[in-house]
Amino acid sequence: MKKIAIQGIKGCFHHAAVSRYFEGCHYKLMECYSFRELAFSVAKSNVDIGVMAIENTIAGTILTNYSLLSEYKLRIVGEIYMPIRHHLMAFPGQNMKEIKEIYSHPMAILQCELFIDSHPDVKIYKYSDTASAAKYISICKKKGLAAIASEYAAKEYGLEIISRNIQTIRRNFTRFFIIKNFSNKEDNFNKASLKFKIFHTTGSLSKILSLISNLGINMTKIQSIPIIKKPWEYFFYVDIIFNNIKDYERMKICIQRKPYLHKLSIMGEYKNGRIRY
Repeated sequence: MKKIAIQGIKGCFHHAAVSRYFEGCHYKLMECYSFRELAFSVAKSNVDIGVMAIENTIAGTILTNYSLLSEYKLRIVGEIYMPIRHHLMAFPGQNMKEIKEIYSHPMAILQCELFIDSHPDVKIYKYSDTASAAKYISICKKKGLAAIASEYAAKEYGLEIISRNIQTIRRNFTRFFIIKNFSNKEDNFNKASLKFKIFHTTGSLSKILSLISNLGINMTKIQSIPIIKKPWEYFFYVDIIFNNIKDYERMKICIQRKPYLHKLSIMGEYKNGRIRY
């Protein structure tokens, strides 16, 4: 049985990502209070695998998580894109007219702003995360209280969904990385996450990006992260997709020969994850 670390508690969106990615597998969850605790647990082999959110279509990239992957030398071995659907849930047997208080994470509250604005008499309370808010409602067993959380949270804590899909923007997705402290050599992959540092000279970045493009490799993301204690210098994280592994290997050789490259690191080689609706 695999032991998998997540940020948050059972019923959170990380838990939902694990359920989808490892569907049909037996596993044990390790609940982590923070992303750092998650990364540390994977690095020290306290768990077999970690599942870590890396970006959201509304909130953007979680920059600190890229830094944690580098700091703990973790490897990306997979990914999954999950829809973020928020539901209003409460102790069974209630309807919306009976709800006086709503609890949830600040981001979830923000993402459900139109729904909340349509109920001006309901008081809103911020909570540490969506699943913890659902758990709190479940423990209270008190009428008039509701939480905004995932369907997984409702099932986990025995709550009844009063109103479904209350998020303002319907197409809201989060991308999760599947991480380990090592990676097995895989021959069947079509995506890679790279990290590189270039010399601080004119045109270095455009040259390296042009090189990748000219080799017929598609860049799906580029993210800059400031280098601490080195003002105006950056690490660049680039995700690429390719049809032929030989093209990828050729690209690595070509880049490493260029005088404007300081260092290239392979963060992960894995299969391109499909969006799970």
